[in-house]
Amino acid sequence: MNPVEERFWRALMRVMVALPKALDDDLLKATGLTMSEYAVLVHLSEVADREMRMTDLAAATALSVSRISRVVNAMQARGWVEKRRDVHDARGSMASLTDEGRRRLSAAYPTNLASARKRVVDHLDKNSMAALAEQFETVAARLD
Repeated sequence: MNPVEERFWRALMRVMVALPKALDDDLLKATGLTMSEYAVLVHLSEVADREMRMTDLAAATALSVSRISRVVNAMQARGWVEKRRDVHDARGSMASLTDEGRRRLSAAYPTNLASARKRVVDHLDKNSMAALAEQFETVAARLD
């Protein structure tokens, strides 16, 4: 890497480490939700019938299967999701978003956006935003 590329790479590595914790802290303080819980609510809200197989939910949220089980079980105890056996494959379980979970997500959404703005968006050049979005979408697509 040339010096500019290395400088970029090192800054990106620092962001990748520090940003998730900062976003989690902001969300937890303001709403009582962790980023893992928020991610579960978001992913369930965006799929048909507001339900997903637990293994798919784990992959979508980048959590291990055991971690997603603990998160979903805790959320079920609060009434935000329901968990049941998959009727098509009894070895698996399904998680579904409840109306209360959808309300929690709707209430937390503005806080998450404000945190993203405060932590990232407000520090980027507005004239470069479209180009940055396109470049990061390319990177993300290649990682998918």
